[in-house]
Amino acid sequence: MSKELDTASFLGRGWSFPIRFNASLSSLEMVEVDQDVRESLIILLSTYPGERATNPEYGCPIRDHIYDSIGPTTNVSLKRIITYAVENYESRIELNEITINSDEQEGIIYINLDYTIRRVNMRTNIVYPYYKIEGTEIVEI
Repeated sequence: MSKELDTASFLGRGWSFPIRFNASLSSLEMVEVDQDVRESLIILLSTYPGERATNPEYGCPIRDHIYDSIGPTTNVSLKRIITYAVENYESRIELNEITINSDEQEGIIYINLDYTIRRVNMRTNIVYPYYKIEGTEIVEI
């Protein structure tokens, strides 16, 4: 088995997230290798524990902090729960660092995960925007 095929099988292949369709193939669009890992992390951070009937512990409870003030205490709590979720549900990566930046006026917390994909030793990162203020622009029709 070639190293490329071995790496692809270890890192996996899955549906794109959000789900997209490939019109030319009349099928779902699939993602592989590092893109599959990236999208799995987004799913993990977006899923609240208890939302999956078959695995109720899966997820990351960052929504519990939606009304917390932005500051060092909240940042430490977010880092702790994100680290726990990633270490327990995404074994394909090693988490190097989590940095949190915020824009209080916009109500957005940017969670930057710096990680290394274990099998291929590829270092990369993802920025997950966590919106504390959502749907505040009301447009009259």
